[in-house]
Amino acid sequence: MDAMQGRTLGQSGISVGALGFGCWAIGGEWQRPDGDPLGWGAVDDDESVAALRRALDLGITFFDTADVYGTGHSERILGRALRGHRDEVVIATKWGNLFDEATRTADGHDATPGHARRALTASLRRLGTEYVDLYQLHISDAPLDAAAELRETCEELVREGLIRAYAWSTDDPERAAVFAPGEHCAAVQHGCNVLQDAPEMLELCAEHGIASVVRSPLAMGLLARDPGAGGAGDTGWALGSGDIRTVPPAWLHWFGEGGLPVPEQAARVAAVRDILTSGGRTLAQGALAWLWARSPHTVPIPGIRSVAQAEENAGALRYGPLGEGEMKEIATLLAG
Repeated sequence: MDAMQGRTLGQSGISVGALGFGCWAIGGEWQRPDGDPLGWGAVDDDESVAALRRALDLGITFFDTADVYGTGHSERILGRALRGHRDEVVIATKWGNLFDEATRTADGHDATPGHARRALTASLRRLGTEYVDLYQLHISDAPLDAAAELRETCEELVREGLIRAYAWSTDDPERAAVFAPGEHCAAVQHGCNVLQDAPEMLELCAEHGIASVVRSPLAMGLLARDPGAGGAGDTGWALGSGDIRTVPPAWLHWFGEGGLPVPEQAARVAAVRDILTSGGRTLAQGALAWLWARSPHTVPIPGIRSVAQAEENAGALRYGPLGEGEMKEIATLLAG
């Protein structure tokens, strides 16, 4: 299969396109117990469904969600949009976070095998499907001994026909290495983008022959829009209430209080903008092209919540990866 048209998730035999659809944003508003937002603000469910279906029309077949996104809402919308197309798509979801659908609040984790099974049953119901293609542990820092037990639970779920393969969503290579040797481990989901490389994780994926499912490929939107100066006068970056970027947690490096880009990060984008947008690409398309050039194992899953975003991201497939010279130039500019 042409490298830009498909990837195989590990040894699972599950084929996906080189680009996926991240479903965090379509979950709508949800929060921490203290009220800080965990979503991307209010959404239009009809627009979300239209975006999902447009993506499918454009050849995107890999859809990544989690039970906690919108405290179940993302899974429900995904199930609604893909009804009647189950055999055409690959669905990935995640488990491990605890939440209350009634109050749209997430609070705590549960790394026990019993919860994995309960969470899967609930996800299957919300998604309207009898199986999940890729089931992912969503506790990034789960203890290693608990993770080893959960890996065996996932193997049981594969044997029972409830999932086809599994992965861990974590940025810690040591933890990813616990799952990676599993017979039906097909991927690791981790952060990576032009501004924040992940060489150890990409090496692990290559060593074990598993897919690198890349979250935050557009740095939470910083690589999808021209960041300008990134200062207080940059009104083009004003974000609405209920958007996690306005009250960024510690791991969200690209935005500061109020949702404005961190000036240093905006400056780094500006330094490589001309290379990323060369050849007619948009900034977002160039950022995706960087990931494809970075490793043949990558499957970026940019967050999408509009038809326009689906079309722009899918358009990156026409251009393919950046060239070797462009990659070297970007590395030099960002190393300075």
